[in-house]
Amino acid sequence: MGFRRHGPFQAGDQVQLTDPKNKRHTLTLKADGVFHTHKGWIPHTDLIGQPEGSVVRSSGGTQYLAFRHLLQDYTLAMPRGAAVIYPKDCGQIVAMADIFPGAKVVEAGVGSGALSCFLLRAVGTEGSLTSYERRADFAEIATKNVEKFYGGEMKQWRLVVGDFVEALDETDVDRIILDMLAPWECVDASARALTPGGVICCYVATTTQLSKTVETIREHGSFTEPHAWETLVRDWHVEGLAVRPDHRMVGHTGFLVTARRMADGVTPPPRRRRPSKGAYGEGTEGQ
Repeated sequence: MGFRRHGPFQAGDQVQLTDPKNKRHTLTLKADGVFHTHKGWIPHTDLIGQPEGSVVRSSGGTQYLAFRHLLQDYTLAMPRGAAVIYPKDCGQIVAMADIFPGAKVVEAGVGSGALSCFLLRAVGTEGSLTSYERRADFAEIATKNVEKFYGGEMKQWRLVVGDFVEALDETDVDRIILDMLAPWECVDASARALTPGGVICCYVATTTQLSKTVETIREHGSFTEPHAWETLVRDWHVEGLAVRPDHRMVGHTGFLVTARRMADGVTPPPRRRRPSKGAYGEGTEGQ
């Protein structure tokens, strides 16, 4: 299947309508469909055949902008089994884990399929994505969400229902993404599957998980020094000379940790910066 449909709207397309107050509505076009709101109704035939970026008017006179979903819009609006990874974090994963066209990528913890959508786009038609999910109900929801966005089955995607450590059968993997409660339990299996130079990327929600993940990667001996961070997104209000930050922002959603797989038999160089006194508890100095 293609990655995105272009051209005029067709029956079966998902369309996002935005009203003058920036309220958004999602509908799937049908030949006999009608979109209803308290501001009037719009027959789907008013949209079918029109180009993206058209304006349609409801029976009540309200104008709506019509576009196909951007991926970021789709992932926030799609049905959920588990909580989704927000677009700001998906973007960081694609960039900072260096997901490239043609890459062989493995993810564990598919959730509702939001990150899978971003990863599939990044690896392209020449790459591959294998996703491991313990829960069959989450896997079913993720499959429906991914196939709905891309318009059908993705040949470069394989979804495995099972435990990552037990079911992992991939080798020479370029990138591994772990989105789960205890990613430290999967570090050893990830090290065996990754090719030298490959990247492991972990997404965790709490500082306790962050600490355990970083220390496990650090102590394993097969990875470079882990890099940990979070991203915060703040919109700005811009009206003439009234330029100020919005009162609300997308703050903490999760922490990200990345590290690179070293060659077999190589010992990582010692860290130059020693941990502060007491960082590892009384009477210890860390490594």
